[in-house]
Amino acid sequence: MREFLHSKRFKILLAVFAVLVGFMLYAASTEGSATLPGKILSAITAPLQKLSSSISGTATGFLGNFTNAGKTAEENKKLREEIAKLREELVDFETYKAENKQLKEMIGLKEANEDFEMANASVIARDPADRFSSFQIDKGSIHGVSFHDPVISSDGLVGYVTQVNATSSRVTTILSPEINVGAYGVHSNDTGVLTGDAALSQKGYCKLQYLLRETGIAKGDTIVTTGVSGIFPKGLVIGTVEEVKPESHGASVYAVVNPAADIENLKDVFIITDFLGQGGDAADTTSGNGSSGGNSSKGTSSQNASSGNTSSGGSSSKASSGQTSSKRGN
Repeated sequence: MREFLHSKRFKILLAVFAVLVGFMLYAASTEGSATLPGKILSAITAPLQKLSSSISGTATGFLGNFTNAGKTAEENKKLREEIAKLREELVDFETYKAENKQLKEMIGLKEANEDFEMANASVIARDPADRFSSFQIDKGSIHGVSFHDPVISSDGLVGYVTQVNATSSRVTTILSPEINVGAYGVHSNDTGVLTGDAALSQKGYCKLQYLLRETGIAKGDTIVTTGVSGIFPKGLVIGTVEEVKPESHGASVYAVVNPAADIENLKDVFIITDFLGQGGDAADTTSGNGSSGGNSSKGTSSQNASSGNTSSGGSSSKASSGQTSSKRGN
């Protein structure tokens, strides 16, 4: 240390310091007026002051961030909780919105069909291997659903229940050959039996068969249920005719029907658990443009005969346990 104090380097530093102190004292004595020595001193000290300020600002910012880290984490936690709550509320809103839409549709159907007793249901599962678009719904026997209850949407007929569990059911659609529905054209009044077809189902269509070659049913005709079997109410919209084609045997023709209900994309449906005439069974024999029989899982059977282009249904009784079937229409 003693050697450094006696060294030439120390003397130079001491001289520079003395000069700086002298400049500072001189600047103070001039009361802040910009003199030449003051300008020189300012030019020398300004970079040092700037560097010092920068270092001080950086240190202050770093320490501030470190100090506020806990506060920021707490705010982030609260924001995440608020976002989660908003998401739950959005899901609830969409659920209520869907339920409200279903109820409005049900009320509309109920007003148009006062004798209907209905239950709304949601589609919960589909079988990708089923080319006829059958599906499972979230309503079963504990909700009043029974075998062969008709299933509809706000647009039209979808199918009927073919399997009932306690809390779920299987619905077979009108695209399936398993279903036979007595139906007629609104404009022509010609009757036939609507069923599914393997080829047509790939396009989402079904067929109205057993039509005479001179039938009045044509493209654009609306097809509705006859209601003669007691399985389906009368007047349910099925769909519209796309074209009329001859059967391979040539004795009759059939109409390709585009269902009114979007069967392949349904999310919600209605089950008709009761209606006026449900459970009646009629085998309709005609000499005109069509015939239809029926199945009944809830009642007794009766038979009616008619001629020409009209069909009539039978009586209804839910006290009987009989079940009948026919391949010519429900």
